[in-house]
This record gives sequence, structure tokens and C-alpha cells, in this order.
Amino acid sequence: MEMRKTKLSNLLSKGRKITYGIVQPGPYDPNGVVMIRSQDYSKGWNGIETLYKVSMTVDKPYQRSRVRHKDVLLTVVGANIGKIEVLPKKLDGANISRSVARISLDKEKCEPLYLSYYLKNQIDKLIHINQVGGAQPVLNLKDLGRFQILLPSKSEQEKIAEILLTWDTAIEKTQKLIDQLQFRKKGLMQQLLSAKIRLPGFNGKWEEYSYKSILKEVKRPITWDDEELYQLISVRRRSGGLFKRESLFGKEIKTKNLRIAKEGDFLISKMQIVHGASGLVTSKFDNMKISGSYLALRAKNENQLDMKFFSWLSKLPKFYHQTYISSYGVHIEKMTFNYKSFLKLKVELPKLQEQEAIVSVLDEAEEEIRLQSNYLKSLKSQKKGLMQELLTGKKRVKIDEYRKKTY
Repeated sequence: MEMRKTKLSNLLSKGRKITYGIVQPGPYDPNGVVMIRSQDYSKGWNGIETLYKVSMTVDKPYQRSRVRHKDVLLTVVGANIGKIEVLPKKLDGANISRSVARISLDKEKCEPLYLSYYLKNQIDKLIHINQVGGAQPVLNLKDLGRFQILLPSKSEQEKIAEILLTWDTAIEKTQKLIDQLQFRKKGLMQQLLSAKIRLPGFNGKWEEYSYKSILKEVKRPITWDDEELYQLISVRRRSGGLFKRESLFGKEIKTKNLRIAKEGDFLISKMQIVHGASGLVTSKFDNMKISGSYLALRAKNENQLDMKFFSWLSKLPKFYHQTYISSYGVHIEKMTFNYKSFLKLKVELPKLQEQEAIVSVLDEAEEEIRLQSNYLKSLKSQKKGLMQELLTGKKRVKIDEYRKKTY
């Protein structure tokens, strides 16, 4: 059976036009009617029990916008414009805000979950064609009703929805696992890097050192060549690590003050450290170039300090605070790091063997997150490819042994 195109308005449940909801919700009423806002489903359905409620008086004039199980909700106003979700059963009978459009389908014609996936796949086109307004973008409901939907048979719609839902379930489970691993890593950092818990085989009090006694600045100026291509690196905020900024020929660089970064250097951005812009140079960035606005630090005594351990310490709130109080300026975006002031501050360190053991545990925790994050990217890429094929008719599915699933 060939797929056909039809206007969205032709797929609606009888007597239930596409509509938005409550314009003026008024104060929260714990005994009132749930009102769904765009932020309530912009990242999936979370915290359903804590959704906003409006009084029965406010709700009464908006009976037309009450929602039913499997209605499709689409954000039509504001920052979350284009976000789409299918209403879960537990929110049957709720109402919606003015930023949300309700699409109630004739389920004999169109599977709601299929429509939600179809609209998500076409959302850029939908917004481009139908968006009106200036400062606050708005999707016009009449134009939305005219939007063309490509439909296979009802049974094929259900099968496509089932396939894509399987990917969504895997994506959701993987994201939850990553969140758990992130929480676990944060706990390990807080406990291990403050000696609140110790790894087996280690005891004894951590010793206090001034940064001046354990760190040294290294400078490796380059011999300038206008014809040489220099690979430049920078450091992300919030301990986000290093990244390759760009490659420029010497003649393209105005400020000719570059230095060589080596694996094991700890970089501090003098202009951005108050935002957590620091990180360890890994083998990937060895011999690349940094500007004079960076400090490159190494251990004075490698038998006393493991710079990988120091890198982990730099991710803690205490280090953030120390770099902040060592910076000066009238505005946080214009503050500059005072290295001499920082060197007077102190840090507690265990013996080198314990530092290395802690690094091993935290590196392993981070590697586990990295592997799961790569798997998540793969799942999302696979789903995107499937949507492009299944929702455009490029690939058709067989319905022979279809088994319907609830959602």
C-alpha cells in the first residue's frame, strides 16, 4: 500500500480542533486542575506529581482545551517551540497553557505516537514554514492544521511507532545510567579527594602544602615563523577539558606570543579561571600551542605530586573558590587571575602512591561514563537514521507479526 499525504486537520477527532489552553492561570491551587506547560515535557515527562494546578474557576472557561490520553502536545510559543510529546494516561483530563497546542487524533486514521515522531522529524520544516512573530516566535494553529502528513496504513504506522519507541527506551535507559554514573563519580570525588574515605591499604594524615611549594610555572616560547602552521588549543569552562581551537599560519596571528604545551602540563586561563577554565594536557594535545594568557604548571617534585591527581583536585568547589579569591577585577567577566596570590594558598595531599590509586579509581569511573556516552550518541544517530527512512517512505516495514505495545 502506497503512503499518502493529507492535511493534519483531516486526521483530527470529531469536534476537537487544534487549540491552545489557559491564558491567565492565576495563583497555584493545590486542589485545582493540572495545567500542563511546555517546560513540563520539553525533556520528557518528569515530575508529573508536582505540575502546576489552577483553580476550577480559571479552568471552567477552557473546557475546550482539556486533554485526553494519547493527545499530541506541541509547544507553539517561546523558547521551547516545537517540542512534542504524547499525553500519558495519568494526565488524562488535565488542561494546557497558552504555550501548548493540543492535537486530538481520530485514532482510526492516525496513530498518535506515529504523528509525534513524524512531527519531530519534520519540526525544522514545520517551524520554518509556519512560524510568525518577532521577539517571541509563535506557530499559527490554522497553518499547523494545513501541514501535510505522510501516512502509511494504520498497522504500518503502529509498527513504525513501535520500532522508534524501542530506540527511545534504550536511549532513556542509557541516559539514566549515565546520570547514575555521573552521580557516583561526583560522590567518589568528594569522598576520595578529601580523605573522608580511604582506599584499602592507605592510612595516615594528609599533609598540608602551599601551592608555591608543589607547583612551578613552565614557559616554552616558540621561534616565530610567519609561514609555519600553528595548532592552537584552549580550555573550556567548568573543567570541561582542552579543545583544539584552530590552526593558523604565523602571519595570521596578531599577538605573536605563543608557547608550547606538553603532555602533563596543567593549564590555567588567567582570564577565565573564575569560570573553571583549567585542565590537564593529554597526549592528544602534546606540542600544540597556547597563548600567553595561559599558565602552564607542573609539579616541582614528581615524587610528591601527581599532576593527574592535581587535575582531579581542580574540579572540586574548594579549588574553584581558591582561584576566585586569587583573581581581581570589578566584574566577574573581566577578572584576572593573580598567580602570586594563589601560590600562598594551601592544599592537603596524601603520599604519591595514594594519589596514583585515587587517580586510577576516578579515571576508571570517567572512562565508564565516556563509553556509555559514546553508546548513547550511537543510539541517537541510529534513531535519527531510522526516522529519516521510516517516516519518509524510503524504507517500509513488514506487518506480518506485529504485536502492539502500550505506552
